[in-house]
Amino acid sequence: MNTKGKFIVFEGIDGSGKSTQMKLLSRYLGEHSVPIVCTHEPTDSPFGKLVHACMDGSVDTGEHTIAAMFAADRLDHIQNPVYGILKQLEEGITVLCDRYYFSSFAYNGGFVPLEWVEELNRPAMELLRPDLVLFIDLPPEKGMERVSRREERERYETLEKQQKTREKFLEVFEKYSDSEHIVIVKSEEEKERTQDGIRKAVDALFGF
Repeated sequence: MNTKGKFIVFEGIDGSGKSTQMKLLSRYLGEHSVPIVCTHEPTDSPFGKLVHACMDGSVDTGEHTIAAMFAADRLDHIQNPVYGILKQLEEGITVLCDRYYFSSFAYNGGFVPLEWVEELNRPAMELLRPDLVLFIDLPPEKGMERVSRREERERYETLEKQQKTREKFLEVFEKYSDSEHIVIVKSEEEKERTQDGIRKAVDALFGF
């Protein structure tokens, strides 16, 4: 009997509601007695904190450097002997993650060559591919309406960049459609309706 946990990734542009949907799914899986850990990228590790500093403007650096830091944070996230994703999965825990390498492809790959970003993330892809990628699809205009309510803006939070990022997401999903399990879920006005689409894909994964 295979007791290894599942690895489920949430992707989307800023303001798409990934975090909310991940929490709702966590509760749902808990009701099915599935052991769960929720995590996110950038992480809260020393690597991730440096990425956060670049994103909020505390540290000024270029797109190539940011892409490389995301990849380094991701490798630690996967392999860390204390809190790493692989460790959790081997212990039979299902891991829900807010962003993974497709975010690097879409965000970083929109400003530096995608092929270079893919090579940076090749070690992560060889170590751990998601069992399911859930893309919460929201028009960038709607996403920016939500983002505008926040007190602070981050590096990629402009309408132009979000439009570019969504296009890149769809481009890379098409590219990897044969090798990755990707489900695009429309972001509805009612979060419960969005969650219904997510649960349909998750039910199929777990065989509920």
